[in-house]
Amino acid sequence: MDLLLELTASLSRWSRSHLSDIALALVATCFVLFGPALNAWAKRTLGGLNFVLRTLLFVVFCALVYGLGIIYLSPWLASGLAQFNNYALAPALLAALLVIGVAADRS
Repeated sequence: MDLLLELTASLSRWSRSHLSDIALALVATCFVLFGPALNAWAKRTLGGLNFVLRTLLFVVFCALVYGLGIIYLSPWLASGLAQFNNYALAPALLAALLVIGVAADRS
């Protein structure tokens, strides 16, 4: 049992030093998974507008949602993940990856 706890703590310490990159990868992966639904909603919402206005608003929507989401959600997620202790961070990251994998498999 001590070996498992030490392995978990070691993985958590390694993960902690790369937390900003891990958070960015998690946010980007969620955007890849749920982006088509966001894009479809935006297309339905903007569908009745003029082509030029529709295209401009869609580009602005994508830049704001995806760009600002990556910029602001990644540090927020990294700071939230940093709150976990060394025995909970690695299992939490593995659980997050498992949930994302299941969501990717279903879509």
